[in-house]
Amino acid sequence: MLLITGANGQLGRSLKDILGDNALYTDAAELDITDEQAVLEFGDGHDFSAIVNCAAYTNVDKAEQEAELARRINAAGPANLAKLAAKKEVPLLHISTDYVFDGSANAPISESAATGPLGVYGRTKLEGENNVLTYAGTAVILRTAWLYSEYGKNFLKTMLALGKEKTEIRVVADQFGTPTYAAHLAQAALRILPAVKPGTKEIYHFTDEGTATWYDFAHCILTQAHAACRVRPILTRDYPTPAKRPAFSVLDKNKIKRDFGLDLPHWTKGVEECLSKLS
Repeated sequence: MLLITGANGQLGRSLKDILGDNALYTDAAELDITDEQAVLEFGDGHDFSAIVNCAAYTNVDKAEQEAELARRINAAGPANLAKLAAKKEVPLLHISTDYVFDGSANAPISESAATGPLGVYGRTKLEGENNVLTYAGTAVILRTAWLYSEYGKNFLKTMLALGKEKTEIRVVADQFGTPTYAAHLAQAALRILPAVKPGTKEIYHFTDEGTATWYDFAHCILTQAHAACRVRPILTRDYPTPAKRPAFSVLDKNKIKRDFGLDLPHWTKGVEECLSKLS
């Protein structure tokens, strides 16, 4: 039995699609991961074989005004879960982000590359990674990027909505990354967990395959959805936001493919699968 935190988010709900009733699902209402005592007491009352932490503060722009809240959820929360995992002697699989990097790379970024987050969101997620590695006895950190699904609010669903309302939308075409379907990340997490050896403390990169800009992503979504809306490319400077985004955050997946034998689908396949489920 796995303990899934952040179970109402995109990844949590994608895990539930696979696991059904064979997991213990919690969100903020059932377990406040920012409260260390509550987390440890929860562990005293429940048995589980591993923890998958899907809980996160993910509003990149709002985090600039809510830094303390972002830090509690993205940094203190993972520390508390890592302490619980160590106490229960179970592995912790923690989800992190490409936003721990500064975007200055020009080739896929390896796990050992220097970090340099540009905003509060990335800084608090990096602090969370460090806390997991410090306090957990056994831990795997999965950095992912550009996550979307049929659940909640995300770029794909926003583009679908705009595609129905507008005849033309303008989308940034000079930020490079990889759209990642949450169902693919869920499948990878569940494949990895049984193979994690006690005492392991590793960071892995997982996204779907390929490289895209937000413009490419939007164009693919609306083309596959047969929307009449036209997508126009613009530059980052034409769409200012409170938080600065990395210009290039394509992640190198060679390590996770080597260690776990994963065969990763292209990002366009994820869009196809997600749109099929939504329809």
